[in-house]
Amino acid sequence: MTSLPELNDLSFAFPCSAAIAPSPVIELNRAVAIGLAEGPEAGLSIVNQLVGEPTLEGYHLLPSVRGDLLYKLGRYDEARAAYEAAAALAGNRREHDFLRRRAAEAADAATAS
Repeated sequence: MTSLPELNDLSFAFPCSAAIAPSPVIELNRAVAIGLAEGPEAGLSIVNQLVGEPTLEGYHLLPSVRGDLLYKLGRYDEARAAYEAAAALAGNRREHDFLRRRAAEAADAATAS
């Protein structure tokens, strides 16, 4: 398991990567690292800035990451919708099925809360 200092090191590496080769995908990866190191709200803030980015249109990992962060924040209905959107964009059956299961888990959590 990665320790918190290593995650913090990783989250600080992404601005360097972005400076060398700016990319919305690198920024999405940075959001994941920040979400792990600083909490899901911090990661979600970055992801929300990427919504509507033309380069990421149709990229299933954007709504997938968003769904994960929303789920961690207890925002289950929004997480379910994000997972369903990601599943619709998934390029293969395994990813599609995984994301549909995550959507069902979020729906169950919303009902239980």
